Amino acid sequence: MKLFVTGRQHVFDTLEEKIAANDHIIWFHVASLGEYEQAVPIINALKKNHPIHKILVSFFSPSGYEVKKNNSIADVVVYLPLDSIKNAKQFIKLAHPDIAVFIKYEIWPNYLRLLKKEAIPTILASGLFRSSQIYFKPYGGFMKKALCSFDYYFVQDNASKTLLQSIGIDQVSVSGDTRFDRVSHQIEMNNTLAFIEEFLDEHLCVVCGSTWPEDDAILINYVNSFKEKKAKPVKFIIAPHEIKPEKIKKLREKLKLPTVSYSNKDASNLKDHQVFIIDTIGLLTKIYSYANIAYVGGAMGTSGLHNILEPATFGVPIVIGCNYEKFPEANRLRQLAGLYSVKNEDDVASIFNKLIYDDSFRETTGLIAEHFINSNTGATKITVDYINNTLRPSI
Repeated sequence: MKLFVTGRQHVFDTLEEKIAANDHIIWFHVASLGEYEQAVPIINALKKNHPIHKILVSFFSPSGYEVKKNNSIADVVVYLPLDSIKNAKQFIKLAHPDIAVFIKYEIWPNYLRLLKKEAIPTILASGLFRSSQIYFKPYGGFMKKALCSFDYYFVQDNASKTLLQSIGIDQVSVSGDTRFDRVSHQIEMNNTLAFIEEFLDEHLCVVCGSTWPEDDAILINYVNSFKEKKAKPVKFIIAPHEIKPEKIKKLREKLKLPTVSYSNKDASNLKDHQVFIIDTIGLLTKIYSYANIAYVGGAMGTSGLHNILEPATFGVPIVIGCNYEKFPEANRLRQLAGLYSVKNEDDVASIFNKLIYDDSFRETTGLIAEHFINSNTGATKITVDYINNTLRPSI
């Protein structure tokens, strides 16, 4: 909360300092890190097509802003001030964007109404809607009006398009999710991590990524069971979502296998350990390239499922918790049998044993996940083509 408040204190000073009156600005607004990842492929394409434009990215959440404030591909990175009429007027006056691109869920009524009043083209990219949202309720008139401020919608699925059309919004296309484009390029990059190769020493690898305590509660006993198993040597990499020292200490205390962490890897003979705890950020995507099986955290609790597309792009079979209803990509991949959901320790043991000991099942499941990524790319081009046509007169 402190970051949420203090981070917004100097937004207008930053805009005044970094944006000149004659600058051309493309403004992206994202909630947090996940939505930023959806914006990245669009930003990269626009930077090539419109080099005279500056990219402004605003965040709602500290968890996104604090990670990207110094290493974003944008020219200007700020918090978005809270949605008051006064804040919206000052922000838009200083930013004076040629176009505004909001990502996924971000609906800010005062900002949107003012953008419309100023005739600034505004789109929603990778949008996702559910019937339970206020816009589709009889009492949702105020927020429904905010939706009408967008010039165009690019949504992830047909269900979202149908919902918008049910309230009279027809300027909408099903583009898909730009995250598929984002992760599909990861496989072309250098994902080599020498210390991971040393640790694995050619063993089968299970990566547990972005795990929360609720995930650990159903995983730890299964991991510990390999203390007595000799038939199929397996190594585990655990990348917790929270990497505070006290959290890592508690996790290590629960593990009965030889365990090493990233922070002390240089003082250890890595291949002698069976569990590797990644107590740093920024490595998980590359680590997934070494996985034979991936457990993606967040869905055992209420924090929200983390990115399943990152391991899927490497052709890795995926296991998640049971609370994933709000994540259409997880629902779709589960229907295709490239992903499996668990709700307790017995489920974990059952699906992990099948994936570990049945090579054919593991490989087939991974191929389904990889094909799922490859068959769902293209959202970036659809969105960028619209923006290119909209910006052309201002260049």
